[in-house]
Amino acid sequence: MRALFLGLCLLGLTGASAPVLVPDISSREVQIRYSFTGAQLLLFGAVLYPGGRVPEEPAHVAVVLRGPVEPLLLREKQKKAGIWMNADSYRFTSVPGFYAVASSAPLDDLLDERTAAIYELGVDNLQLSPGGGEQPETVRRFEAGLIDLRTQKDLYVEYPQGVEISEGVLYRARIAIPSSVPVGTYTAETFLIEDGRIVAVATRDIVIEKTGFERFVALRAVRNPFLYGLASVLLALSMGWIASVAFRKTT
Repeated sequence: MRALFLGLCLLGLTGASAPVLVPDISSREVQIRYSFTGAQLLLFGAVLYPGGRVPEEPAHVAVVLRGPVEPLLLREKQKKAGIWMNADSYRFTSVPGFYAVASSAPLDDLLDERTAAIYELGVDNLQLSPGGGEQPETVRRFEAGLIDLRTQKDLYVEYPQGVEISEGVLYRARIAIPSSVPVGTYTAETFLIEDGRIVAVATRDIVIEKTGFERFVALRAVRNPFLYGLASVLLALSMGWIASVAFRKTT
């Protein structure tokens, strides 16, 4: 509500001739605990039109939630002599860990291919920043494989009718956060689409982080990798020894 009030004030002071987006999010922080099985984020807001007059054909809205970007090495497996083994690999320099887009209508009906590619609207329009040095067909094969893998894990998703617009002004969209989501800072982008053009863009940040024991383990792995590895080996050996003792007692 506070963001909506500020947006109304801004519109009145500037006398803007173009629509203004006032977005918000149900939660600016998502905490991952041991019992985390996923969550839903509500992204909502308002479209403020000049003079407060809603046109006969209100604009459409698309919302994108994009996760932390990281380099990635993707390996391709092939079956040789009856055994699956790594046959080829490709390194991407910049890949979003999570990507979801919801829109009030299918993106193909709202934008042409060029505009959708510029704003990275749609999974197929993601700019995955390939490492280079490979043939174009090889790059396309690995990009398709990466998108397919992350789509299967619900890390790359599309909701073609995922945005509801009330009275041409208020909009809302729900985006599912899977349990396997990576931690980090996320960006929620809202796009206002009118006559095949992007007429307004607004962004908000979201933090997804581990808490409790999961956070402690994650921090130790990053800050003290040697001690973390040593502790993991000792724990595995201890569990193996305990299992062997228990097995001897039962036999």
